Amino acid sequence: MAAFPQWASVDVEDVTVDGPNGPVPARLYRPGGPDAAPVRAACVWVHGGAFVMGTLDMAESHAVGLALAHRGVGVLALDYRKALRGVRHPVPLEDVAAGWAWAREHADLLGVAADDLHLGGASAGGALVAGLTLRLRDRGEPLPRSLVLAYTAVHPGPVGPPEELARIRRVTGDAFADDFMAACCANYAGDAIGDPYAFAANGDPTGLPPTLVLTCELDVLRFSAEEWARVAAEAGVDVVLEDLPGARHGVLDQPTTPHGRAMTQRIGDWLLSHPDA
Repeated sequence: MAAFPQWASVDVEDVTVDGPNGPVPARLYRPGGPDAAPVRAACVWVHGGAFVMGTLDMAESHAVGLALAHRGVGVLALDYRKALRGVRHPVPLEDVAAGWAWAREHADLLGVAADDLHLGGASAGGALVAGLTLRLRDRGEPLPRSLVLAYTAVHPGPVGPPEELARIRRVTGDAFADDFMAACCANYAGDAIGDPYAFAANGDPTGLPPTLVLTCELDVLRFSAEEWARVAAEAGVDVVLEDLPGARHGVLDQPTTPHGRAMTQRIGDWLLSHPDA
C-alpha cells in the first residue's frame, strides 16, 4: 500500500465457495471509493506455487486483484487445495472449477454478465485454468471470454532446448531443474499425468477462447508456454504471445518492481480491451 496508495480504495471481501471436496477460500475485488473506475471487465484469477504453495495473501493473488480492480476490473481470486498429504489431480482443478461456477452464478457481484467473465492464472494457477478451460469445452459448458496465462507450464515435465535451459539456469540457479519439474508434475498428477485436464499440452486446444500468453525471458518454463502457444495458434486459437525481456519467473509476486508492474499492466490492458470488453 505504501507503493500503491491508490489501491486502498478497492473493496475487498473474503467469500467461501462450496466445492465438491469442501469449502474453497476466495476473495472479491471491486472498484471502490468516490473516484472508483467503472467496472468494464471481470476475471477469475488463480495464483501459482508449484501446486504445493501459495495463498490468497501472496502478492501474485492479492496485488493482482487490487491492481486490476483499481483499473475497473472485478476480480474473484481463488485458492485451492494443494498437492500435499495425498491430495492430487483432479482435486485442485475441482476447486477452481467450483470457483468458476460460483463466479458465473454471482457475476453481478463482479459487475458483468456471466458470459463476459475472463479466466486467468499464473504459473501452476495458469496450468489449472488451462486444464479447466479444456474441460469446459469438452463438456459443452460456457467458456471464458478469454484466457490469460502468466509464466505457465502446461506440459507434464520439462520442455525446451537443453542449451537454452542451461543458459537460463546459469543466471537464475536451479529452482526449476529438470528433476524438480518432473517431481513437481508427478506429485500433482500422479497416475493422471497424461490427462489433458492436468496438463493442457496433453490435449487439443481447438476451440479455446482468445488467449494471452505471457512469458519471462529468464524462466525455463517459458518454453512450455511458447510451444503450447504455437500449437494453439496452429489449431486456430487467437493467441497473443508476449515475452518480458530480462524478467525471471514469478514477477507478479514482486509488484513494486519494473517487471512486476509491466506484467500487471499488460494483464489489465488485455482484460479491458480484448475481446470486445
